[in-house]
Amino acid sequence: MNMQFLQDLLSRVASRSREQGPGLGGRDSRSGESPLAQLSAACHTLMTSGGEASRILVAQRALKLYAELGEGDRVAFFLLLADQYAANPDEVHRAYAAYRDEESNSHLERLFSACEPARQNLLRRLNLCPGGTFELVKMRADLLGLLKEHPELKPLDADFAHLFASWFNRGFLMLESIDWNTSAAVLEKVIHYEAVHEIHDWDDLRRRLGPRDRRCYAFFHPATGDEPLIFVEVALCRGMPDNIQSILESGEELDPDNADTAVFYSISNCQRGLKGVSFGNFLIKQVVQELKRELPGLKEFVTLSPVPGFAAWLESESSEGSIKLSEAAEQVLEASGWQESVEQRKTLRTELLPLAARYFLEARHPSGQPLDPVARFHLGNGASLHRLNWPGDTSDKGLRQAHGLMVNYRYQIDQIEQNHEAYSREGSVICSSDIRRLVAKQKSRRQEQAGA
Repeated sequence: MNMQFLQDLLSRVASRSREQGPGLGGRDSRSGESPLAQLSAACHTLMTSGGEASRILVAQRALKLYAELGEGDRVAFFLLLADQYAANPDEVHRAYAAYRDEESNSHLERLFSACEPARQNLLRRLNLCPGGTFELVKMRADLLGLLKEHPELKPLDADFAHLFASWFNRGFLMLESIDWNTSAAVLEKVIHYEAVHEIHDWDDLRRRLGPRDRRCYAFFHPATGDEPLIFVEVALCRGMPDNIQSILESGEELDPDNADTAVFYSISNCQRGLKGVSFGNFLIKQVVQELKRELPGLKEFVTLSPVPGFAAWLESESSEGSIKLSEAAEQVLEASGWQESVEQRKTLRTELLPLAARYFLEARHPSGQPLDPVARFHLGNGASLHRLNWPGDTSDKGLRQAHGLMVNYRYQIDQIEQNHEAYSREGSVICSSDIRRLVAKQKSRRQEQAGA
């Protein structure tokens, strides 16, 4: 795309919008103006004139016009916001000069105001109309899909993230329990948004919500109605499960009063447009408190979590020569159906578990944190890496992502804050002694291979 041509086009659109004067978004749609031109005019009107009542109408019209845009026009609209509604550099320099000459609160306030891009105020005004918040969440989801090809839009995304961090503050979130009697509209969304273990149909959903030993909790927001922001599925068990099939498949129902372990086996973020806004840490901690209050007999709070990056890491390290599987293990992994063979499973278990321990304790993301995204989430929340489970997930997805590996993260109420601080300050991976022994075993094997 010719960026100079596009910028000239957008400037002309903005100029025509300014010439239209005040009104409810500029010319009527029957005038022949494109939705993009009408939207640009509506945004200009929203920023320059009218009382609150008229602004609500303009915002409503603007969001409706945005929904009519094709992808190309959406790119053009976002570029317009990034360019025409940026902070004014001259005003920033003048405000800074005034503050430098006299460090007063009034000059500091002026500097803050000058540094804030006008598009943040525009987004606030678009948020005035009923349903505006959720429409803006969907708008940001569109924007996120464009950032790779249009990195110049990142400042606009930062504005969305800044505003959403306030609008979706923990104080506004409502925790609600979801069960089989919850409205069909919400249950359909649970099926749609489930991101860890696909819900195939209504019978599958009923197996997860109907039994007395199952729970599901979600955060909602007053401005998004029956749209969940995030939800967690919980199984009440005796003992700590080591595979997901035993939870997802129907089995004998456990009396909740006899359960000693709550297992968080699926956590799904629902709104892509809220990427970067933290909900999961609040959700798990509040659900732990709710369950403890309801069922005092619960002693353990753990996850049964996927390891989405393990197979890719293993392949990358093997191709670079950092890891060398035995010929027998390589043959088993390349073949299908190993999960049905006791001997083949034994061969893989001996080699994969020490490598998995190394993956969690040594493999690092460029940020310095653990490479595995699920590990970053739970360790950052104050959990500890408790147990490796293999094979824990023999579904096609589990085999493809992690060769069947799953893990238990453990939430110990009296150690959550301590673990969180250790992870935040030092990047420490708090884990069980069994996992540390596996790492030691892997180091010993590497030394043997180097000596050979």
